[in-house]
Amino acid sequence: MGRVSGLLSWTLSRVLWLSGLFERGAARQARIMDEKALEVYDLIRTIRDPEKPNTLEELEVVTESSVEVQEINEEDYLVTIRFTPTVPHCSLATLIGLCLRVKLQQYLLFKHKLEIYISEGTHSTEEDINKQINDKERVAAAMENPNLWEIVEQCVLEPD
Repeated sequence: MGRVSGLLSWTLSRVLWLSGLFERGAARQARIMDEKALEVYDLIRTIRDPEKPNTLEELEVVTESSVEVQEINEEDYLVTIRFTPTVPHCSLATLIGLCLRVKLQQYLLFKHKLEIYISEGTHSTEEDINKQINDKERVAAAMENPNLWEIVEQCVLEPD
């Protein structure tokens, strides 16, 4: 019985594969992930740099290709952002990561787990900063500082 069931399952999967239904499902899934990544990018591209009047998009700190979304299960997604500071010794890289996290926590509508990293090789202390901006306790403690909170709010404020 198990052998017949296995053969039937294999035959059905072959028929579906040959008919293109699997490809359409995979293509549909890829399209959904691309749409979600674009949704994330649209939110973060307008974040203002803490030192300059420019947005992170204008400074090329974030790009469309720096956002990746993967499905964890039917309702949850893993959002990964890799940003590139303007200089390898940028003293505000942690603050930029914090702004990314706060903006997405406030405005991203779908359920997600968020991972934010500095693009590999683009900052002198990227490993330490990556740990800081992905540590929930450190992020919560930073957001309790009213001066820091005000700076983050100004950076993530949506333009008119």
